[in-house]
Amino acid sequence: MGKLTISETPLKGLYIVETNAFVDHRGAFARWFCEEELAALLGKRHIKNVNFSRTVKKGSIRGMHFQKPPHAEMKLVRCIKGKVFDVAIDLRLDSKTYLQWHGVELSAEKMNMFVIPEGFAHGFQSLDDNVEMLYLHTEFYNNESENALRYNDPKLNIQWPLEISEISEKDAKHPLIDANIIGVKI
Repeated sequence: MGKLTISETPLKGLYIVETNAFVDHRGAFARWFCEEELAALLGKRHIKNVNFSRTVKKGSIRGMHFQKPPHAEMKLVRCIKGKVFDVAIDLRLDSKTYLQWHGVELSAEKMNMFVIPEGFAHGFQSLDDNVEMLYLHTEFYNNESENALRYNDPKLNIQWPLEISEISEKDAKHPLIDANIIGVKI
C-alpha cells in the first residue's frame, strides 16, 4: 500500500491529500489517516473529534463555517459517498491570500482529503444525492467560538458549480463579511 501524497494549494497552509489505495480483485484498501505521514501538517495537533454528515439533495450547500480562537481548529475533510465541491476561505488577516477561496472536488472514488488549517472557513456543495462526509477536527466544538460567512457573499464571489437546491435557514442567514466576523488575528 502506498503512502499518502500531500500537495499544497495556491493558498498557503491549505493542502490536498491523495490516498494511494491498494486495489485487487477483492476491491480496495486505503489508509485514510496516518498521524506519522501527516505529522508535517499536524505539528503538535491531535485529532479530538470526528464528525459525519449526510446531505440528501444534489446542489445543497453547507457552510461556510469556522471556529474563532481560542478554539480555532484544523479540519481534515473527506467525502466518503458521492462527490462534493469543497471550499476553504482564507480568513488570516496577515495572509497574502486573505479572503481568497480555493475549491476542490472531493469524492469517494478519488479518496482524496482536504486539510483546512485554523484561520479558514469551510463549506461544500453536494454534487450528488445522498453525499456522506467525514470530518476530523483538532479541537473540540465550542458554541461560543462558532462563526460562519454567507455562502453567497459578494466579497467572496464563490463559483458554486450547480444551482443551489437546499441550504439551511441558519446558513442562509449568516452575515456578510465585516470586521466583527473576521477581525480576530489568527
